[in-house]
Amino acid sequence: MKIIDWYILKRFLVTFVFTLLILIPIAIAIDISEKIDNFLEHTDLGFYQIVDEYYKNFIIYYANTFMPLALFIAVILFTSKLSNNTEIIAITNAKVSFTRFLYPYFVGATLITIVSLAMNHFVVPSSSKERKKFEKEYIQNNRQKHELKYVKEFSLQLTDSTYIFIRSFDTESNSGYDFTSEVYNGIELKSKLVANRINYSDKDSSFTLSNWKMRKIFKDRDSIFSGVKIDTVFNFTPKDLIYKSALAQEMPSNELLKFIGISKKRGVKNLNAYLVEFHKRTSLPIASYILTIIAVALAFRKRRGGTGVNLALGIGIMFLYVFLMKIAEVLGAVAGVNSLLYVWLPNIVFGCLAIYLYLNARK
Repeated sequence: MKIIDWYILKRFLVTFVFTLLILIPIAIAIDISEKIDNFLEHTDLGFYQIVDEYYKNFIIYYANTFMPLALFIAVILFTSKLSNNTEIIAITNAKVSFTRFLYPYFVGATLITIVSLAMNHFVVPSSSKERKKFEKEYIQNNRQKHELKYVKEFSLQLTDSTYIFIRSFDTESNSGYDFTSEVYNGIELKSKLVANRINYSDKDSSFTLSNWKMRKIFKDRDSIFSGVKIDTVFNFTPKDLIYKSALAQEMPSNELLKFIGISKKRGVKNLNAYLVEFHKRTSLPIASYILTIIAVALAFRKRRGGTGVNLALGIGIMFLYVFLMKIAEVLGAVAGVNSLLYVWLPNIVFGCLAIYLYLNARK
């Protein structure tokens, strides 16, 4: 890399970090204003506990979320400054093409993309799990806790031939009511197990069925067995009963892929909410390249109005990208659609915009 490349890369990264350090305190201040009443309600909650268990993970989550925005703003600010100081004119007079001028920006975008990918796939999920645990304990109201705690009318396919049904289940006490397990041979019912109550033990991953009755069906007769209690095992855990997109945010990518694979085998109909979360962890960091090209192309030439015009135009484009991304996530979670296509749709649209601006800036 030449001296000018190191100069651009250094200033670009410094501006990026500075922008990120501005955005995070703003997010913290807004969050504190919303949750201060919840903190004050719990007299046993100390300052260190709030910082260590909540805001440490809050910063990790939002620092990663704000990376594309901070990158975009940093590129516009720094490039506009170069343009206003006529430094870009000197660079182009030295026969440096626009493509070559982008080189240090792409090096910086690559570094940020690598960090963002690592955080998205491994660091942020673990951090989100701790943050949501704190929110569940101290911030969520009773209605929200109730919705997370109870599962009702749940059915699950454990294998190609085994199906279960649970009327209601409490995920905190690991107990439920009206449990049914059916085993089929093709379309023929081979056995049916019902119980008034089911309890799960974390120690040995076993289930205890109370007031149970089993019916086994043979060619010429049926056999019925019953009892007060019986210990058995099933190929599921209470965690598998909770089908919520928020759960995907707490799983590292390898665990999330494993969960999706198991859920497909069990016949869960719509896993798009989980697939959207998985695909988003890659698409958003890759957008750093697209946003970098757009930002440099916008600020490359000196405009009347200076940095303010470039910044206003850039922020407008950035919020349009975020808006399109949120719509794509909602549509991608609908059953029967291609979640991969919807998640990458904002990158495809703004990628076309980046190519247009790039070709225009080269002229």
